[in-house]
Amino acid sequence: MRILVTGAAGFIAGYVIEELLNHGHEVVGIDNYSKYGKVEKSYDSHRRYSFREGDAKGTALMKELISDCDQVLAGAAMIGGISYFHEFAYDLLAENERIAASTFDAAIWAHKHRKLKKINVLSSSMVFENSDTFPTPEGEQLKCPPPLSTYGFQKLACEYFARGANEQYGLPYTIIRPFNCVGTGEKRALSDKEIMSGNVSMAMSHVVPDLAQKVLKGQDPLHILGDGAQVRHYTYGGDLAEGIRLCIESEKAINDDFNLSTPVSTSVLELAELIWKKIKGDVPFRYTSDPPFRYDIRKRVPSVEKAKRVLGFEAKTSLSEALDEIIPWIEKQIAVGGI
Repeated sequence: MRILVTGAAGFIAGYVIEELLNHGHEVVGIDNYSKYGKVEKSYDSHRRYSFREGDAKGTALMKELISDCDQVLAGAAMIGGISYFHEFAYDLLAENERIAASTFDAAIWAHKHRKLKKINVLSSSMVFENSDTFPTPEGEQLKCPPPLSTYGFQKLACEYFARGANEQYGLPYTIIRPFNCVGTGEKRALSDKEIMSGNVSMAMSHVVPDLAQKVLKGQDPLHILGDGAQVRHYTYGGDLAEGIRLCIESEKAINDDFNLSTPVSTSVLELAELIWKKIKGDVPFRYTSDPPFRYDIRKRVPSVEKAKRVLGFEAKTSLSEALDEIIPWIEKQIAVGGI
């Protein structure tokens, strides 16, 4: 299968493209390098991978790239952590809508005039921002109040793009919702501003690299956002990549949506203490709380039953195992100035 991946230089895409190549697919990537700048990937010279530097908002370019593809994974977007939601509240809505419209315009055209079989939309757990149903099942996004953040609202809009394109033009789709991806490859973005957290500048507002770099830099007590009781499901990027591949490949995934996540809940305070112990050993864990950001959701717990039942997907990598890979990578990035 030949698959177009938009946002190919991004964090999650790095795991997904490697997974697709390892399972025999051809991949065409597009990215404008707006987040991290030019980055090298291990598969850049792979014989079944080709890349075009360009903007997914350009519909003519998207039609050119999608014209001989069987499927597309729509992953391109402005994306960041909690502080990013505040800093770019308008751009997250406007730019991501332009990217979505261009991608869907090209996909609708390719489905009608070429061989495109399906569009796969990389959505977000943020569509459940205002849910109070836990574990949160697929379909809850249609019942709970809409997201307050422009990022979450736009991700929900992407899901409506998929449903609308199917209803009007018959374009098959799969909606994919990753939960709190963790792994290597997530660096300081070009647009990131310095945000002090105690005596250390935050690497970014994604919590795992932020906490790890602060502990590695010797911060004591460790500064965390809020009281640390926020609950998340930290899911390893390699596991998510497998789930995304299954969503792309499975006939059972057509015109459906899936939460992809570990089943394990972890509080921010539990995460902080785990990172601390892996880096500092028996040194007593001390922390202090900084004021949280507005969109720091208290609880995000997905139902994962549907993905297991329909796709046979289960996230198997523990947070501890993931951190054993992530922490040394962050330490190297600190040394070279990547974080």
